[in-house]
Amino acid sequence: MDIKIHSDFSEANINEILEVYCSVGCKNHTNEIIKQVFEASNVIALAKVNGRIIGFGRAISDGVFNAAIYDVVVHRDFQKQGIAKKIMQFLLDKLKNVFCVHLISTSGNEEFYRKLGFKRVKTGMARYLNPVLSDEYLE
Repeated sequence: MDIKIHSDFSEANINEILEVYCSVGCKNHTNEIIKQVFEASNVIALAKVNGRIIGFGRAISDGVFNAAIYDVVVHRDFQKQGIAKKIMQFLLDKLKNVFCVHLISTSGNEEFYRKLGFKRVKTGMARYLNPVLSDEYLE
């Protein structure tokens, strides 16, 4: 499978991104929300197969001290093929000079990120407006 990863959101098919989110159960996204969050992200990885977006990741960074990676998602039909790893490697390469890169793993995917060099944070804190997410991620 020939996977191409690029960062040009201006030519991205938002409906394909929405399809990827929906394939993994993320139902709260709309085309407008997708456009807003990707345009606000300054590091983007879009994974394509045969011209179709089948995965992505994004980050927000000040370019020096801190970055946060969000939404590393691969379409359900393309999982377990190393695509998420390639997306992460692309993002981490773009962030290679940033002192600290944070991310919050979805439940059950912690080992994937450990293999990429991430470790638990001793003092990490968060606030969630959604009580379901609060119950899942907060102590």
